[in-house]
Amino acid sequence: MKKKLAYALLLFSIAGLVQARTAYVTDNVEIPLRSDESERSKIVKILNNGTPLTILEDRPETGYSYVQTNTGLEGFILNRFLSNEPSSRTQLETATKKLELLQEENKQLKASQVTNQDVGKERDRLNSELVELQQTAANAIQLKQQRDQLQEQVVSIERELQQLKRENQALSDTSNQDWFLYGGGLALSGVLLGFILPKMSWRRRSSSWGDSF
Repeated sequence: MKKKLAYALLLFSIAGLVQARTAYVTDNVEIPLRSDESERSKIVKILNNGTPLTILEDRPETGYSYVQTNTGLEGFILNRFLSNEPSSRTQLETATKKLELLQEENKQLKASQVTNQDVGKERDRLNSELVELQQTAANAIQLKQQRDQLQEQVVSIERELQQLKRENQALSDTSNQDWFLYGGGLALSGVLLGFILPKMSWRRRSSSWGDSF
């Protein structure tokens, strides 16, 4: 007897599992979830429209179904309050949320496109600045080379100038020595003439006196 009872309970449990499916509360604002298959039974919970339920057992003879909420609460609900599809209100809310998500994604995509455009502009600007810097660097190198060449020319000219100064100084010293020699010669000539002229003058006088006698 006990084996038959256990077997029957097992079959009942298996049948209940096989019949389990998802249903939704209809558009009625508030639906009572009762503890038994009677409108006089205790209300376990008031369900809002669109609440998803798992049907554990369908009892068409009483017009009720034994259901379970997502939180694990179980009870009975009239079949006329159940629908195989979510309520129109729930579907509208779901569609609205999806639309909002799509709109947000669209905004993000547009913002991303704008960001990409900004990145492209910034990249072009940086490339332009890089080209300018390269040109400036090339000009700087060229200017440095020209400056080095000019410095070499200045050094060469300064060396030539120093050489010319030394040559001019040497010429000046030689000229001074020549003038000194010329001056010395003239002075010596003057001294000699100073000795010779008086003697010549005295001889002439002596000769003129001798002739007169």
